[in-house]
Amino acid sequence: MKKLLTIFSISFLLVACGTSTKTSADLAVSTPIVTTIDLTKVTNDQVPVVINPGRFTAETVTYRLPKVVQGTYSVSDFGKYVEDLKAFDYEGNELSVSKIDTNSWTISNATALDYITYMVNDTFDVEETGGIGGDTPFSPAGTNIEPDNYVLNLHGFIGYFDSLKNNQYTLDVTAPADFIRTSALQNVAEKMSEDGKTVTTSYFAPRYFDITDNPMMYGNLDVEEFEVGGIKIVLSVYSPNQVHTAKAIGETMKTMMEAQKAYLGDINSTPRYDIYLYLSRGDEESPKGFGALEHHTSTVVVMPEAIPFEALAESMIDVVSHEFFHIVTPLSVHSEDVHYFDYNNPTFSKHLWMYEGVTEYFATLFQVDQNLISEDEFYAKITEKIQTASGMNDAMSFTIMSENVLDEPYASQYYNVYQKGALIGMCIDILMREESNGNRGILSLMKQLSQKYGENKPFEDDKLIDEITEMTYPSVGEFLNTHVVGDVPINYNKFFEKVGLEMGESRVETNLLQNSGALIFGANQADGSIFFNSLVSQNSFWHDNGVKPNDVIKAVNGEEVNIMSANAIFQKVFMWEPGQEIEVKVNRDGEEVVIKATVETSYTLGKTLVENPKANETQKSIRKAWLKG
Repeated sequence: MKKLLTIFSISFLLVACGTSTKTSADLAVSTPIVTTIDLTKVTNDQVPVVINPGRFTAETVTYRLPKVVQGTYSVSDFGKYVEDLKAFDYEGNELSVSKIDTNSWTISNATALDYITYMVNDTFDVEETGGIGGDTPFSPAGTNIEPDNYVLNLHGFIGYFDSLKNNQYTLDVTAPADFIRTSALQNVAEKMSEDGKTVTTSYFAPRYFDITDNPMMYGNLDVEEFEVGGIKIVLSVYSPNQVHTAKAIGETMKTMMEAQKAYLGDINSTPRYDIYLYLSRGDEESPKGFGALEHHTSTVVVMPEAIPFEALAESMIDVVSHEFFHIVTPLSVHSEDVHYFDYNNPTFSKHLWMYEGVTEYFATLFQVDQNLISEDEFYAKITEKIQTASGMNDAMSFTIMSENVLDEPYASQYYNVYQKGALIGMCIDILMREESNGNRGILSLMKQLSQKYGENKPFEDDKLIDEITEMTYPSVGEFLNTHVVGDVPINYNKFFEKVGLEMGESRVETNLLQNSGALIFGANQADGSIFFNSLVSQNSFWHDNGVKPNDVIKAVNGEEVNIMSANAIFQKVFMWEPGQEIEVKVNRDGEEVVIKATVETSYTLGKTLVENPKANETQKSIRKAWLKG
C-alpha cells in the first residue's frame, strides 16, 4: 500500500499491503460458493448481491465481510456498508438472521439455508479523510457505485463463511452491454441477454483469497495494453471528464515498468499485471485518499483528475512502482500472519520494515539504478525521508510497532514505514555492499529469500532476522537487532561515510506547502484557523511575495480557508503550476493583506546529501555498486 497526497487531518501528510480449514460439520459436499452481483439493478446507490453456499450440515453458520483486508494496516469494517441482509430456505421462506457485530451475521437453521441476499453501499460517497485516520476504508481499498463507473474491490461486496474460505467461488457480474469490464480474475463465460442490453460475465476463483485479491472495474473506461518482459500489462483508466487518457499514462507506465523489470532481473511471478486508475473529480462524493493498494497481480490507484499530466506521471511512477515491487515482498516473501490471514481478527507480522519499507526503498533506488533520475535527485529523496522520519518517533522498536500496528501509540507511526522503513533497507544495502566488495546488496538477499520461500511457503516471523543474518553477515544481524528490533535511532552519517557521502547545505527545490518535507502551515484548534508558521520565511515563493510568519490564511483564490476546507484547498495549491496567477488573502495583526502573485518554483535552504570531496576509491567503488548495482 502506498498513500500519497493526504492533506490535513489535522496533521498534514504529504506522501503515499488466509486460509482456514473446512470442517465436514459445516458443509456436506465441497461445492463452489455461487455469487452474483447485478449492476443493472442498482437502487438508491446500492448494488444487490446474492450468495449461494451450497448445503450446510451445521445448524448455525456465520457469514462475514472483512474487518481488515490484506495490504492495509487499518480497520475498514466492510460490513458497515451492507444493508438488509436476508437468508432464505429452499422453499423461499426467510430464516432467522442475527447481526453479531459490525461485519458478522449468524444464520439459524442453516441446514435449510438456500441463499442469502443483501444490498451494498459504496465507500467513496461517504469518505471524509480518504480512509486515512478516519472511519472509512483507504480509497484504493474502497468501492464505487456510479452510473458510469464501478470500482469492484470484491472484498467490499462478497464475504465468506468462517470454515469455507478454501472453497471455490463462482461469480456472475451482470452489467449493461456497453460497459467496458476489466479483471484479472479468470473469465469462464459471457452471456448476453435476449434483448442485447446486458451481459453477464462469469468468473472463477479457487478460494476466497482470490476473490479479495482480484479487483475489477466496470463502466466508461479507457483501456491500454502493452507487454513488459513477458508480462502483459493492462491499464484501465476512469477519467470522468476525460482529462487524462490511458494511452498517455501507459507510455509512462511502460517506460517505468521496463526499468523495474530490468532492475529485478529474473524475479517474475505473474504473466499478467493490471493497473486500475480511478481519477477523482474532487467533489464531496469523490474519494480523497490518494495512493494505491497492491494485490498479487494488480494494483488499484486513486488520484485527483485535476492534477496536471506531468504531476500525475510522477505520482504514478511513485505509487505504481511501489506496488509492483510488492511482487517481491510480501507476495513472494511473507510470514504466516500474511499467508493465513484472518480478515475478522487479524494478527500482524513484525516485519513491516521489509514489506513496506524495503518495497519503498526499491521503488526509490531502481529509478537511479535505471537512469530515470539523477544521483542528486536520488540523494534529495533520501534526504527528505530522513527529515520526515525525524518528525516521527525514532526511539520505537519497528518490530513492536509492526506487530501492534492497529493500536496506539503504534497506529499513528505507520507512515514511518515509508520513511524510516525505506532507510532501514538502504542501511542493509550499504552494509551488504561493504561486506561483499560491492557484489551483494539487499536485492540479492530478497531474491535468496524468494527462492527459499515463495508465494506458497511462509516464513516463521520470529526466525526471520536470524535467517537473514545467516544469509548475509553478522553486521547485518547486529544492525537489525539494534535498530529494528531494538529502539536505538540510526546514525545515517555512519552509512553515508561508507559510500563517500556527507550532509551539506544547499538550495533545495521544494513545494508551496512544505520545506523539504516540513510543513509551513499550522492549525489553531480553538478557532479553526490555518496560519503560516515560522518556516514560511525559508520558502522562497511565499517569502518573496511578502508572506510573514503567523499570517492567518483567510482565502485562497476566493475560497474560504479553515480546518474543514483546508484539505481540499491545499490539494489545489499543491497542483499549482508555474505561470499561474493566484490570490491569497491573509489576516496580519487584524488587518487584511492581499497577496497577488504568479506561481514560480520554490526553493529553501536545507540539508541534502552531497559527495564528500575527500572520499577514497573504496568508498567511491561501494557507492557505484550501491547506486548502479
